[in-house]
Amino acid sequence: MSMYDIIKHKRDGRELTPEELTEFVAGFSEGSIPDYQAAALCMAIFYQGMTSRETARFTWEMAVSGDMIDLSAIPGTTVDKHSTGGVGDKTTFVCGPIVASCGVPVAKMSGRGLGHTGGTLDKLESIPGLSIELANERFFEIVREIGIAVIGQSANLVPADKKLYALRDVTATVDSVPLIASSIMSKKIAAGSDCILLDVKCGSGAFMKTPEAAIELAQEMVAIGTQVGRRCAALITDMDQPLGMAIGNSLEVIEALDVLKGKGPADLTRICVELAANMLVLAEVDELPECRRLAQAQIDNGHAFEKFEQMVAAQGGDTRVLHDTSLFAQPQLQRVVSATSDGWIYSMDTELCGRASVELGAGRRTKEESIDYAAGIVLQAKTGSHVAAGDPIATLYASHERQLDEAAELLTQAIVISQEQPVVPPHFFARVTEQGVETYDEA
Repeated sequence: MSMYDIIKHKRDGRELTPEELTEFVAGFSEGSIPDYQAAALCMAIFYQGMTSRETARFTWEMAVSGDMIDLSAIPGTTVDKHSTGGVGDKTTFVCGPIVASCGVPVAKMSGRGLGHTGGTLDKLESIPGLSIELANERFFEIVREIGIAVIGQSANLVPADKKLYALRDVTATVDSVPLIASSIMSKKIAAGSDCILLDVKCGSGAFMKTPEAAIELAQEMVAIGTQVGRRCAALITDMDQPLGMAIGNSLEVIEALDVLKGKGPADLTRICVELAANMLVLAEVDELPECRRLAQAQIDNGHAFEKFEQMVAAQGGDTRVLHDTSLFAQPQLQRVVSATSDGWIYSMDTELCGRASVELGAGRRTKEESIDYAAGIVLQAKTGSHVAAGDPIATLYASHERQLDEAAELLTQAIVISQEQPVVPPHFFARVTEQGVETYDEA
């Protein structure tokens, strides 16, 4: 079968065979299929879509294009969580330790931030001394001993996806649900966990802007995971405003510590408990109501904090900062952004909030840029808050005045103050499993 025929078949709306998909992924990975033909196939998929069977096979072929992590040396049912990206999303640092403290192992490989969304690895590296570059043997050893480790992805994990994503990025084919789903799930499948919980964000700070679009993506990803033998579920969560009050690397770790100590923001705490409960359900610990109670109890009794501390120590981090957060890197400059009028904060453009944090040095525009771990934003008010002119809305932290100027302008643009009280969106919109879509009950 020639690549010309594969492109033609998809262009004409035909379902590609397993053999055609295998041939394409293998050929593109090894370089025998040129970029222009791969780009043509991506565009055909963009317009014609893929069946569930096609997407699952395509995802599997990408997963096996590189290293497949074997977690069988870790006793028990391993569970992973993946977020589709957002602003202020530090849930891994809370729900991972909660789940591990319940005896369910969490062997997690994460990525770095790029653009307006932060990266789990960048946030972890704000903890002095902590290493996210561990050999697989040490990674497995830590998970066996304490139940959780979070490291960077190996260089040869899903190389086909790395190569294909770079091509999609410059050929206007990123916005294809089958290609998005296969990109995400190929990495999760290759990472080896038995169960995968997907946190699919929707709103102004997310890739999927509406709950309907997020549900469509979630259904695709859950179907892929189910077809390749993983237990999967997805929660559709709100990203129409930042999650929690902190945006930035050490600032987010500090806020996660507050949640683990039982004094974090209500929205962040609620979402972390719910994510952890759903991870426990996938691992068949109990039914959802009991798993919710169990997850909250692990915060209340301090066991989740202890588990995070054990992980930090095992990965070489200075655990003193967990108890005295003044030992984190401190910002050189700060500035308060105030309300310009009386009224309600009606909306927040979350992507602009994220871009403001990048301007401060908390994120990167290109892979080569460095991170200022102390930079970022702490919000004093969010959507639904009533403010008077001059009230503080946020405090910005940076190393240069110019960064503060640019970020303050972006944040001011992001926040709309109105005389009308807004309807604050729910934390959760839906839950997606292999049985279907259900409206989420937060009770």
